[in-house]
Amino acid sequence: MADINVDVLVIGAGPTGLGAAKRLNHINGPSWLIVDANEKAGGLASTDVTPEGFLYDVGGHVIFSHYKYFDDCLDEALPKEDDWYTHQRISYVRYKGLWVPYPFQNNISMLPKEDQVKCIDGLIDAAMASRVATTKPKDFDEWILRTCGEGVADIFMRPYNYKVWAVPTTKMQCQWLGERVAAPDVKLVTKNVILNKVAGNWGPNATFRFPARDGTGGIWVAVSDTLPKEKKRYGQKGEVTKVDAQKKIVTLKDGTTIGYGKLINTMAVDHLVEKMGNQELIKLSKGLFYSSTHVIGVGIRGERPERIGDKCWLYFPEGNCPFYRATIFSNYSPYNQPQADVKLPTLYHADGSKPKSSEAKEGPYWSIMLEVSQSSMKLVDEANILKDCIQGLINTEMIKPEDEIVSTYHRKFDHGYPTPSLEREGVLKELLPKLQDMDIWSRGRFGSWRYEVGNQDHSFMLGVEAVDNIVCGAVELTLNYPDFVNTRQNTERRLAQSFYNTGSGSGSANGVPTDVFPARPASGA
Repeated sequence: MADINVDVLVIGAGPTGLGAAKRLNHINGPSWLIVDANEKAGGLASTDVTPEGFLYDVGGHVIFSHYKYFDDCLDEALPKEDDWYTHQRISYVRYKGLWVPYPFQNNISMLPKEDQVKCIDGLIDAAMASRVATTKPKDFDEWILRTCGEGVADIFMRPYNYKVWAVPTTKMQCQWLGERVAAPDVKLVTKNVILNKVAGNWGPNATFRFPARDGTGGIWVAVSDTLPKEKKRYGQKGEVTKVDAQKKIVTLKDGTTIGYGKLINTMAVDHLVEKMGNQELIKLSKGLFYSSTHVIGVGIRGERPERIGDKCWLYFPEGNCPFYRATIFSNYSPYNQPQADVKLPTLYHADGSKPKSSEAKEGPYWSIMLEVSQSSMKLVDEANILKDCIQGLINTEMIKPEDEIVSTYHRKFDHGYPTPSLEREGVLKELLPKLQDMDIWSRGRFGSWRYEVGNQDHSFMLGVEAVDNIVCGAVELTLNYPDFVNTRQNTERRLAQSFYNTGSGSGSANGVPTDVFPARPASGA
């Protein structure tokens, strides 16, 4: 007999777990509980605050959406107009001292002439070759060559993607691409080169929202706050130490046991199978590859420089800096850094020299957030990563040697990116169904390991759709048909929809079938 018994247990209070909990609360049918080892909700979409008052997200998160249900839940949690800022994406690639508008492959008109020739040559060769190709690309590298050609591949796509993924493009599959990578239009690129024109914005995040206060993590704390307090266990009393899939009992760090009918897991699936102690699944999960992410923050005294302007995020394919992306985090909200009247001492200048005075002075302040990948195929000097990143900012003319640094931040996230490796689908097509046969729905950025549906809106809906699959057998579109959900506005679910009792004796509660769950003894959470 477990201490607590519920129909559905949700492990993890990141976007996926909160999506599941929101849907369970909305349906108001099966009993449920959500647990998380952290004191605050958010998971990989949380926000840290430095002692000096600079905010940094767990990597570059912004809000854009393919789903009305996701929008509804965020607007319910943060309903006021001044809860949000809306931005137009202003994004560039740094190459040979130039800022090339994103996406790079659509804007080779901005490159030096010799590089333009190299890229156009490759694009023409690729266009001709793809017309007669009878097979699909065998990997990401072949997709790059067929789509962009050798010039763009060597100048940007190969070096940049290695910096992001920490694996060579030859070791990645290409089914994940969809809307993630822009395929260049050869005629448009050539026309823009001749006319010296720039291609316009591309992609689903050309316009995005960002919370005014508390960073991205503040969104998920606010969403969590809309859930009943008695159905949440966060912190040590919510940390899972063991999952007994046979007995359907989860043990928490404080010794509490929870019996469940169905389990929605959002922790990394390799960690889940370890906690299950299932040797077959542990062996299977070894075929999944991931990279770690270092998030570096630098807080600087002074007005934001004109050369930075209103840029949002910037890409760095070259070897003169360790980071692959920089986000001007202070541009997203004026509350992402201390206000100008706050007095802070200078820690050191960007070139490492000591300040003449240790006296605290007023601002204003601005900030940069950097991301560096790491894996067994791309090693990082962790001890010197902050120093190397600051030097990289000087090398790329993001900051000047004399700039006053007043705050720094560094945090490593072991599971940063779930790699779409060549082996991934073979593993997932075996692993996820085996878990589901045990009444475990493993979902989320690392729960189901599909990067192409790993944004915040996707992750949230993976949880929502898992609940609908459990309760009424609905197809999980986001998990199984990424290209479908990514090419349409998904408006079928709305938070305003009501679930109601279909009549006494109908075997349902609030319109939800009750025979989905085995009878379990009732107990309080």
